[in-house]
Amino acid sequence: MAQATANYEVHGIARAEMKSNHSSVTHHACDLTDATTFEKIFHSIQPDAVIHAAALANIDFCQNNQDAAKKVNVEVTRTVAQLCQLSGAKLVFCSTDTVFDGIKGDYVEEDAPNPVNFYAETKVQAEQIVLNASAKNVVARLALVIGLPVSGKGNSFLIDLITKLTKYEKVNYPENEIRTPIDVITLGASLIELSENDFHGIIHLSGNTKINRLHMANYVADTLQFSETTKSLILGTNSNAIAGRAKRPNDASMINGKAKKVLRTPMLSLEEGLALTLNKKFEN
Repeated sequence: MAQATANYEVHGIARAEMKSNHSSVTHHACDLTDATTFEKIFHSIQPDAVIHAAALANIDFCQNNQDAAKKVNVEVTRTVAQLCQLSGAKLVFCSTDTVFDGIKGDYVEEDAPNPVNFYAETKVQAEQIVLNASAKNVVARLALVIGLPVSGKGNSFLIDLITKLTKYEKVNYPENEIRTPIDVITLGASLIELSENDFHGIIHLSGNTKINRLHMANYVADTLQFSETTKSLILGTNSNAIAGRAKRPNDASMINGKAKKVLRTPMLSLEEGLALTLNKKFEN
């Protein structure tokens, strides 16, 4: 939203009231599962394009609360897709690299999803809804996103790591999970581009670095110059060996060749993306 303010009239929808210093940004408080209220807001805005990033994304919560997960991740997406279809707005839907089973890694857009947990199942269903609703829609599968929250804690791997290490707390990161992380600024620019260009279909938005989550955490700690003593608090684990947790794909790495062809926004390495995230700030 911060990146779009220079060229667009921007409307943001969230469950809670939000404030903005940008004159071109309007916030709307709405529970998206309240279809009647959401439709009224949608029709009042009359958008040209919609970036749909709302989801229940906690994998274990979704596994244990499947009705709630389906209501938000599938049915809300269905409502958004139908409204966009009727109005002619282009829809850019944020999906996930975890739609894949993680057996082979280096996934391209043509690889068939094979979800290993219920969260991923809901995202696969939502992908089909979006693609079937309009030939101009986009499914953007996002890799693990590295960024700092605009307000509050958010669902940020980066701020969680920084906060815990600053407090000298132990943190566990899975060695078995391999990802191709993308920084939030590159991601934001890419989603805006996709909302305005002619691309349609599936695209993978991921970085150029393939790395497991433990090594990623250690790299971040090195970059932020935490001491060796503090870095020793970063411990390895196997997420699929923890009792009571939903299964995760081991290697969900994605190839970003299509994004490099379609977008002006360059896809970055972990080093480049982390530097951009830490050094570039947007006012809210």
